[in-house]
Amino acid sequence: QKKGIIDVWWLYDDGGLTLLLPYIISTRRNWSECKLRVFTLANKKEDLVYEQRNMASLLSKFRIDYSDLKVIPDITKKPMEETSLLFDSIIKGFINESADNDDGVYVNDAELSAMRDKTNRHLRLRELLTENSINSNLIVMTLPMPRKNVVAASLYMAWLEILTKDMPPIFVS
Repeated sequence: QKKGIIDVWWLYDDGGLTLLLPYIISTRRNWSECKLRVFTLANKKEDLVYEQRNMASLLSKFRIDYSDLKVIPDITKKPMEETSLLFDSIIKGFINESADNDDGVYVNDAELSAMRDKTNRHLRLRELLTENSINSNLIVMTLPMPRKNVVAASLYMAWLEILTKDMPPIFVS
């Protein structure tokens, strides 16, 4: 690879691994001409400037050169119908209303309803990834962390599938 783009999606503080890995990759000869773009999330529009300063300060402390820093303000916006339908097609084979689901393979409507906000966040994140990073050479993203015994394995895997489906190579850390 001569020139390209490495996108970093910093979703929450993971100690810096999500920033360090793309930086190390960009020091290799094949990736050295790639631009490093950093995306992070703001919970409220009022936090945009604050979050941008914090991230710029963190990148400076790590001595990481970047070409662009973008704070995403609208993660809580409702996902588009098309994205919701794509998710429904992924999860439909794993919906089962039977009570004996101790192995966590299946998810029921009650669990889907309980996790609706978190699911919508992942659907919206997929839209933002598509909007901003579809032409990138590599995407490095903070791995969504499930709560043990709270999120069914099939639901968690559906979240990962919706984030990575038809995207450039994604490295989740």
